[in-house]
Amino acid sequence: MKKTFRFCVVLPLIFVACIKNNPKNFDKEVDKTTNNYDSFGNKITLENVISANKMLTTFNTLQMGDTVHIKFASKINDVCSKIGCWMKLGIDKEETMVRFKDYGFFVPLDSKNKEVIVDGKAFLKITSVKELQHYAADAGKSKEEIASITKPKKKFAFEASGVLIKVK
Repeated sequence: MKKTFRFCVVLPLIFVACIKNNPKNFDKEVDKTTNNYDSFGNKITLENVISANKMLTTFNTLQMGDTVHIKFASKINDVCSKIGCWMKLGIDKEETMVRFKDYGFFVPLDSKNKEVIVDGKAFLKITSVKELQHYAADAGKSKEEIASITKPKKKFAFEASGVLIKVK
């Protein structure tokens, strides 16, 4: 009888403790109302999505300090290999670094080469050598590739509040 009581009391407590200690949504949340897409962060729709080519035009009109709220479609070129805390999206022959608002969500580690729609803020950013090397390490680049990064870069940047990743 005591063993049964312990089992009935202790097991649920362990379960609840595990749920409460789960860090910041590492698992994907599937938005069942948006067909063919997994949804992360804020729920977004497929309305008013522009192409990657139009996004490139928008980026090219921005000045340092400008920010524009926009939604665009692209392909994921790279993703953080540790926890999915960033991704790089192809925009013609350019790329944009996408981070997630307040680190409130992450994307799956196997998201590379998938089609994506992101909604959020686009802006220009000067990325330091240290930060570029950090991203290269996260992406699994070799020590030689990391060491070859010696200059900061002006880059297209994006802070996503919501992401849709196409399910194949």
